[in-house]
Amino acid sequence: MNIIISNSDSKPIYEQITFQIKNQIISGVLKEGDALPSIRMLAKELRISVITTKRAYEDLEREGFLITKAGKGSFVAPKNLEAIHEEYLSRINHLLLQAVHLAQAGSIPLEQLCQTLTSVYKGESV
Repeated sequence: MNIIISNSDSKPIYEQITFQIKNQIISGVLKEGDALPSIRMLAKELRISVITTKRAYEDLEREGFLITKAGKGSFVAPKNLEAIHEEYLSRINHLLLQAVHLAQAGSIPLEQLCQTLTSVYKGESV
């Protein structure tokens, strides 16, 4: 599993791990039933605290991306379409918030922003 930690990123390390593992699951790099490294192994590999990797795995399990089996480890959960849908909506919301801030800074009216979004969504040139 390929995870890159950035100390200059404003996100906490556990969030960076969570985000990257989610991306690998959503994109199909990690498939249902694939085993993830143990919490200790990942912590050692990334040279971070076991507590940090434990937090990331717990978050992923709570969100339905991982299943942990006592004594066996953590595995990619069966595709939870609702969890994936929520993840995409969360990311879209973040990007739309950036777009709204840009529109407000540029005095672009809401109607024009909505028209632009509709055109982009439909694949029309703007």
